[in-house]
Amino acid sequence: MAKKVEEAKEGKVEEVKEEKLEEKKEEKKKKKVEKKKRKRKGLFSHYKVEGEGLRRLLPFCERCGIGFFMADHGNRYTCGHCGFTRYKPTEAKE
Repeated sequence: MAKKVEEAKEGKVEEVKEEKLEEKKEEKKKKKVEKKKRKRKGLFSHYKVEGEGLRRLLPFCERCGIGFFMADHGNRYTCGHCGFTRYKPTEAKE
């Protein structure tokens, strides 16, 4: 009879553990937040149409050559391909 009681307790303990695991899985699913997809800017963001021609808004990399644009980071331009950095000229305060 003692064996039956122990088996019954073990069965209940296992059921409780399974329920807790299921609850944890459900909590994890609820916590996950779907990421918003970024809109790609594309090549049209590097040029501006003026009159009959195009004007480049960003400079090309001096090391990599034509076709590799440099990213604008406020006070500097940086190439994402080779890592070259060119600082923008600062205006001298009088």
